[in-house]
Amino acid sequence: MDTLAEYEVVDNPERRRFEVRRGRKVLGWSAYEQTSELIVFTHTEVTPKEEGHGLGSLLVRTTLDHVRDQGMQVLPVCPFVKEWISRHDDYADLVYHGPVQ
Repeated sequence: MDTLAEYEVVDNPERRRFEVRRGRKVLGWSAYEQTSELIVFTHTEVTPKEEGHGLGSLLVRTTLDHVRDQGMQVLPVCPFVKEWISRHDDYADLVYHGPVQ
């Protein structure tokens, strides 16, 4: 396994997903739907050969940092993203809880 520094996470808005890549090869992605204030993460996948090496965490962390930089919130429908946030309290503030009534 290469070091995580050899990977990059990029937004691919045409496919509505963030991708983790090594060079030109896509090794995983996190699909989303987006409004002006909210990103809904629907599915995250890492190629089976790359699972268990931290690429999913790299993908989610980088994606959530981007969301934070944009001043947006997330609705983690994807079980992987939801579980990842539950284990990283410093990202809990990004979770959308619906309008206050």
